[in-house]
Amino acid sequence: MAALPPFECHYTGHLLAGVDEVGRGPLAGPVVTAAVILDPAKPIDGLMDSKKLTEKRRDALYDVILERSLAWSLGRCEVDEIDRLNIYQATMVAMQRAVDGLHIKPEYVLVDGNKCPKWQWPSEAVVKGDGRVACISAASIIAKVTRDREMDALEQSYPGYGLARHKGYPTPDHLSALNTLGVTAIHRRSFRPVALAAEQVGENRTLNQPADGETFPTDLFQ
Repeated sequence: MAALPPFECHYTGHLLAGVDEVGRGPLAGPVVTAAVILDPAKPIDGLMDSKKLTEKRRDALYDVILERSLAWSLGRCEVDEIDRLNIYQATMVAMQRAVDGLHIKPEYVLVDGNKCPKWQWPSEAVVKGDGRVACISAASIIAKVTRDREMDALEQSYPGYGLARHKGYPTPDHLSALNTLGVTAIHRRSFRPVALAAEQVGENRTLNQPADGETFPTDLFQ
């Protein structure tokens, strides 16, 4: 497949936000989005699609993005929202939350993918934007590192599912664990493999649940 041409944005100002998501495909955990406004005076080398970076490189860039960006914010939808809205609509809501959370309001927003949420921001969707637009690449890194670390932590509360390895995606090991151990509170019941496991195996009621009231950061400057 031929590579897409470099993206040219007609907006030429400095308050350009990039938005990306992580976690549409997993069977467990939230969908996490990030919005980032980069500082043209503080360029960041090595930005690209987060999936093409090693974990070590993502972690290093994560720290640099937080330090050098003009603003960044996270948005998310939890499992109950995903099941109620469907994953597409939940992703749109999470993107809205990410942009709304920016302490500096953007003048224009670029969204990875082929559709933008229905929101008030002048915006444009960019197919494969995480590999073509620096601010979207930065957002993809922030979202992925955030969600991966959360899934690593959830491994402690939900042992046996391999969450730290597959981050909730439907790998053979994850499907086998679902069909052996049952469904947990962090599994998406609107996804067919989870619904089947819930019907055939039921709930896993032997696990300790995460503490109530746990919160997650949305902006570096809060």
